[in-house]
Amino acid sequence: MTSRANAWAALAVLTALNFVNYIDRSILFAVQELIKTEFAVSDKDIGFLTSAFFICYMIAAPLIAPLADRFPRKWIMAAGAFVWSAATLLTAVTHNYDELLLRHVIVGIGEATFVVFSPAYLSDLFPERMRGRALSIFYLAIPVGTAFGYIIGGQLGAAHGWRMPFMICAAPGVLLAFAVLALHEPKRGAKDHIADSVERGTLLGLKRNKAYWTVCLGMAMMTFAVGGLQVWMPTFLMRMRGVSLDHANTVFGALTVVAGTVATLFGGWLGDRLLRRTRSAYQLISAIGMLLSIPAMLVALFVPGTTMYVAIFAGEFLILLNTAPLNAALVNSVSARIRATAVAVNVFTIHLLGDAFSPTLIGAISDKTNLRTGFMAAVVAAGLSAAVLFYGMRFAPQLPESERSPGAVPEGAAA
Repeated sequence: MTSRANAWAALAVLTALNFVNYIDRSILFAVQELIKTEFAVSDKDIGFLTSAFFICYMIAAPLIAPLADRFPRKWIMAAGAFVWSAATLLTAVTHNYDELLLRHVIVGIGEATFVVFSPAYLSDLFPERMRGRALSIFYLAIPVGTAFGYIIGGQLGAAHGWRMPFMICAAPGVLLAFAVLALHEPKRGAKDHIADSVERGTLLGLKRNKAYWTVCLGMAMMTFAVGGLQVWMPTFLMRMRGVSLDHANTVFGALTVVAGTVATLFGGWLGDRLLRRTRSAYQLISAIGMLLSIPAMLVALFVPGTTMYVAIFAGEFLILLNTAPLNAALVNSVSARIRATAVAVNVFTIHLLGDAFSPTLIGAISDKTNLRTGFMAAVVAAGLSAAVLFYGMRFAPQLPESERSPGAVPEGAAA
């Protein structure tokens, strides 16, 4: 297999596993009302399930990152898939809130091993100028996997109870873990062209890397907004708009699939294309998307009917437009020497400041007022994300002239 064919094969396998990853995460959001009824818990308790998942997820990430320098990353990613799939299957024997909480903690630890290593692994297969497009495919799992989680959870949960969708979705992760083991382990830094430096290539220098930290903080505020919206939007449609469980999840899932797929692919393509003209292309696209998402979210919350669904679609499109550009900006801000660790620190940061507590906060505000008021926290977070990313544009690293050339030949094409 040529190096280019190997790169695309690895991207396909890791994207499929990431797809399963996000299905397993988002099933809960579709069946929250059923769990709340069975276990007689509050919105705050339901929101804490997701918060506990992300707390363990973000703590596990930096602890696991050093393994990247000692062992093949494919073994660690496969092990994580086995762990989270087994924990997903354990949902069949959860009979109280505490057991479900423990299940979520285990899933968070398993998924952290995959999320930390996969972007760094893919960065060693694709050069900087192609990473927006490559990561746009990989991160299609966020809207599509999340949407399928809503749809599968909503349909199976309504027909067979909330445990059934978890059990059905456990098997694919195990099968794809074996596929990961068959991948070729790429050489670290083989596709990097930006010059290394103390700030880009050492842990001591990372704290002074403004390109890295502005991306991290912008992503954190985006993650706060996305985390709160994806957890509570189907519930909002049911409670505030009188939509049924299966219809709320199916409609929201369908909107997420279409908006997310188009936005993620378009954002990756546009980011790579504009990178030829400006080094801050990734941050610029993301900042504009977050800023324009604010009016769309407000319309969705306050205007009912068809206009609400159009606004939900627009809001999701504008937020998810930045998925590939932001992740490409992140991996390009550091060198291969510390990339896995930098991704792990990013995971810790964005979830600590983002969706580790936004579902719980929104749920707590909802208990005191209503979900519409709770969602105002997500609107504020979107504005903060845009501001940080606009500021961070000045720190983006510059690609060598040879890599910015429109006629550059993709690496591996002649292999």
